[in-house]
Amino acid sequence: MSLVDAQALSAAKAPSLVEIEDLAHAAFAALPAAFQALARDVRIVVDDFPDDETLSEMQCESEFDLLGLFRGIGLAQAGETVTGQMPNTVWLYRRPLLDYWAEHDETLGHLVAHVLIHEIGHHVGLSDADMAGIEAAADL
Repeated sequence: MSLVDAQALSAAKAPSLVEIEDLAHAAFAALPAAFQALARDVRIVVDDFPDDETLSEMQCESEFDLLGLFRGIGLAQAGETVTGQMPNTVWLYRRPLLDYWAEHDETLGHLVAHVLIHEIGHHVGLSDADMAGIEAAADL
């Protein structure tokens, strides 16, 4: 590692919630238009960790077990909107994402995009093969 690389690395900070959200929105913008149209009503929210209720519901052993989660009514189950219904939301969890990223050989942008596509895929009812194809088409 050169001195310049070492200086840049020593000044590096973990990406913030806002920076992870920016990565997610950039990844969404790079997805095929047809996929974007299916998910146009899905909000993207980034938090450090899932809440205790979510961890319990998903039977997680650790707060680091969950990288993302779709909450809402999937397109296959969509019907009439019920008053008080929360909007469809993809939750991305910053700290578990960063932990996973630190232990694997992929870029943070690619990881965020992968989790985002997977979680939106739940919303639209796609198979793993469909999601892999979307990811490949977006060249992420």
